[in-house]
Amino acid sequence: MSAAGRLRDTAAEALRGVVHDGMTVAVGGFGLCGVPFALVEALRDTGVRGLTVVSNNMGTDGQGLGLLLENDQVAKVVASYVGENRLFARRYLDGDLEVELVPQGTLAERLRAGGAGIPAFCTPTGVGTPVADGKPTIDVDGRTFLLERAIRADLSLVHAATGDAAGNLRYRLTARNFNPLVATASFVTVAEVEHLLDPDVDGYLDPDDVMTPGIHVKRLVTTDLPRPIEKLTLRERPSLVPPRNGDS
Repeated sequence: MSAAGRLRDTAAEALRGVVHDGMTVAVGGFGLCGVPFALVEALRDTGVRGLTVVSNNMGTDGQGLGLLLENDQVAKVVASYVGENRLFARRYLDGDLEVELVPQGTLAERLRAGGAGIPAFCTPTGVGTPVADGKPTIDVDGRTFLLERAIRADLSLVHAATGDAAGNLRYRLTARNFNPLVATASFVTVAEVEHLLDPDVDGYLDPDDVMTPGIHVKRLVTTDLPRPIEKLTLRERPSLVPPRNGDS
């Protein structure tokens, strides 16, 4: 598929025709790092309801996936961490939201397995805890393992620093987090990128720099939305004056 076939002018156009009520959406990001903010806002604006959202967490109040909660579009959440969103906690405790808490490594592997075509896998994580409730177990060499099912979503939304005309993606630093796993774990992946290479000027990403191959990416859109900081911690700048003789 060419860049013209993948590229859309707006996030709303990138989601046109691929969203519907009751679908499962996998979303990259960790906290507010690497979250596809433009695509999440566009998904909110479609008004689709009854969504199952698979993500490490549900953003914060008023940011990221928290927007979908505020708009009452989410029926179920599959996540490993939900502690920074008060609305999420309140809706769960009120019984308005179904929640499946998954150990973080297990969530990552369920997404990876979904992208690799592996229907299920065994893990010792969660054995003997509520995580194991209702799940099959298997004993191997005297040790008990849970059988965890892979996750295969209807739609994946990811954020990348750079993309090219072939749909290849490169993520920046910790914004890589869940994005590569999410990008492979669905039937349709839509990526927002901060910088799209011009094939006539910049060429394509070097193969050694590709973190998500373009074969997984169906649609692309560029974004210039500001990236919010979840928590800002400041410290005094260390002195640049070298210590004198005898000083520690």
